[in-house]
Amino acid sequence: MEESSVDLNVSIHDVFEKAYKRYPDKEFIYDGYKRLTYKDIKQMSDSIASAFHQLGIGKGDRIIACLPNWHEFLAIYFAIAKIGAILVPCNTRYRVEELSYIVANSGAKAIFVVEEHGHFHTVKSLMESNESALEMVFTVRFQEDGHHSFEDLLKIGQSKLPPQVSIDPKEDVFSILYTSGTTGLPKGAMLTHLNFVHNAACTVEALQCDENDVFLVVVPVFHVFGMVPSILAAVTACDKMVFMEQFKAEAVLKMIEQEKITIHHGVPTMFILELNHPQFKSYDLSSLRTGIIAAAPCPVEVVKKIRNEMGCNITISYGQTETSPVVTITSFTDSDIIRSETVGRTIPGVEIKVVDVNRQTVPTGEIGELAVRGLNVMKGYFNMPEKTKEAIDQDGWLYTGDLVTLDEQGYVRIVGRKKEMIIRGGYNIYPREIEEILYKHPNVVEVAIIGLPDTVLGEISCAAVKLKDGALETEESMKNYLKGKIADYKIPDKVVFVDELPMTPSGKIKKVELQKKLKEDLQTELR
Repeated sequence: MEESSVDLNVSIHDVFEKAYKRYPDKEFIYDGYKRLTYKDIKQMSDSIASAFHQLGIGKGDRIIACLPNWHEFLAIYFAIAKIGAILVPCNTRYRVEELSYIVANSGAKAIFVVEEHGHFHTVKSLMESNESALEMVFTVRFQEDGHHSFEDLLKIGQSKLPPQVSIDPKEDVFSILYTSGTTGLPKGAMLTHLNFVHNAACTVEALQCDENDVFLVVVPVFHVFGMVPSILAAVTACDKMVFMEQFKAEAVLKMIEQEKITIHHGVPTMFILELNHPQFKSYDLSSLRTGIIAAAPCPVEVVKKIRNEMGCNITISYGQTETSPVVTITSFTDSDIIRSETVGRTIPGVEIKVVDVNRQTVPTGEIGELAVRGLNVMKGYFNMPEKTKEAIDQDGWLYTGDLVTLDEQGYVRIVGRKKEMIIRGGYNIYPREIEEILYKHPNVVEVAIIGLPDTVLGEISCAAVKLKDGALETEESMKNYLKGKIADYKIPDKVVFVDELPMTPSGKIKKVELQKKLKEDLQTELR
């Protein structure tokens, strides 16, 4: 394991203060609504922190922020960091049941909501019914009688200085991030100040950031990818950020040109849509320097196009919410092949091993489950000791549920999710291997391989394919494309064409939802 050079005694508040003191008048955030400096956000976050204190919110209290990519999120983020409270970011598209679950499970004392999606009435009724610990609802960019708005908090906080709070970066939790409940209920991963600070510093080091970079933040701020390698990495490097509330390919291309973006993080889908946009070649993307692709497997062809056609020296990273998120990342010195086939090597301060079903280490190059230990591993799942024990053993190893191989040079290759592996007539099929090949097909935009029940073979494989506009393919033509490239048992038994694949906000294909839909749609064809 490579030792980390990160100061382990630094809190998130310390990181922000350092950037503010160096560049108080530098533009820090442009969200399409306002342009604000480090000094502006410093004053806002101090006022919010003071208001929290005056309203009885203090260290350890959970505060939900259900906001899109708006500058107000930054003020809330750094106010919470200053007073040692705990930020619970929440997807703005959550429906009543999902939001109610997180309010109840987190025991949050306060929540920030926007007018859209009707969350105000959901949380107001939760508060009035005494079904939760919720005491305060704060409105952002709208007003409600009897409730403080974000602007009200700024006014309240201006009358007194914020409190000085002692923070232990290693022990004190800064955020509880709820993992998407693809199997079972969402679990709240508790990440400490050290988890955040260390991971952001490693991101800055890997991407060789300096104070002249401009980060594009189009991944959601309520997701770990937005919170750490985007927001906190930008602050660590004293950089400017550009927030975009919605991903629209042409709007992103325009923003890269307009704001001279140098760092563009994203999920594969974002880059695929940008590269395939009819106006792609009409935008000046020469400012682009690098970025991270993560959150879902990235096809080899897409990596090559980003580097060659966008001129962006992209890195590939692997991580999870539970690991703050980065575990491995490719470097600028890695070859195209390494960047295309692997997710790189571990960041400093982190060690990994690959294990079998009995959690015994497997020989180099063999497929097994990836286990991680180090400065990036979460403290545990909030109020779920049993789930925490299942995930983290007594020696501090977190078992990721991802199947990988590890080579002699320390490069990790992702094979797929343990739960996604298809067993067809006794043979193991790893969806990612087939997806990678289909992504090379000139007419394929997106693809997902899933398992469907079969009374003879146990499971069969099915490819759900989204084609480029106007492209024509058949089940037979897709199967013929795969022939000779993979073993015959790996060729999908069924191929279906879809207009859209169900996606999570972070850009992962919802395979459980897709599987459920295909089971219903193909009911008469399955045996």
